[in-house]
Amino acid sequence: MKPLQGKTIIVTGSSRGIGREIALRCAADGANLVIAAKSAEPHPKLPGTIYSVAKEVEAAGGKALPIVLDVRNEENVQEMVRKTVEDFGGIDALVNNAGAISLTATDQTPMKRYDLMQQVNARAVFLCSQACFPFLQKSKGAHIINLSPPISLDAKWLAGHVAYTMSKFGMTLCTIGMAAEFEAYNISVSSLWPRTLINTAAVQMLMGGAGEKHSRTPRIVADAAYAILCSDTKRYSGRAVLDEQVLGENGVKDFSGYSCVPGQELLPDLYV
Repeated sequence: MKPLQGKTIIVTGSSRGIGREIALRCAADGANLVIAAKSAEPHPKLPGTIYSVAKEVEAAGGKALPIVLDVRNEENVQEMVRKTVEDFGGIDALVNNAGAISLTATDQTPMKRYDLMQQVNARAVFLCSQACFPFLQKSKGAHIINLSPPISLDAKWLAGHVAYTMSKFGMTLCTIGMAAEFEAYNISVSSLWPRTLINTAAVQMLMGGAGEKHSRTPRIVADAAYAILCSDTKRYSGRAVLDEQVLGENGVKDFSGYSCVPGQELLPDLYV
């Protein structure tokens, strides 16, 4: 029996990119995946919908429940949790992957954009974790993974994009606090972040086609998330770890296969 077989895992923002890759990695074990995202209809420029990913999950060996989700909407989140429990009987893991990004300086960040990042990043992690908590505590060793970076108060990580960094560090603050709060219930709460650029829609938006050759595929983050989900709940709880760090701790020494273009120099992520 594979480690995640029969486990129920909610992945927000899983219609494409890192979220999709995490869902497919877990599906290979025979897990139940809740594909939760706003993308119900095809996007004119971006691939994937919750329904196309649900088909991929089923083809990979898992069970899929596609749910249209706006992580900013409390009723929406509560309904997602209700449907998940109704269909699969419980919740074993939550991966808070949905995100909003705008790398703009303070005087160039409209408050509408500021509010969006706070709501989709920090607030959604708090909301989704709170909504799932009653069911996670019934699981035998549950996990929450937040896609957020280690916290450093060095000004270089904030200057130029204060609003975005506040929202991402807010996610990691949830990790630190909830890990301590949920320890008694055997629920692990960790943050996971890539060491290098990952070839996602966000990177393509920021860098165009030039970003791909200096990036890794989302599979490296998915493999690291899988390793965390398969681990003892005490191993990563309360920690903010990089993908390479997790894989290294689990015996992976060669990362070359994750490069989009073999042999090209990789660029570090914004917070590394």
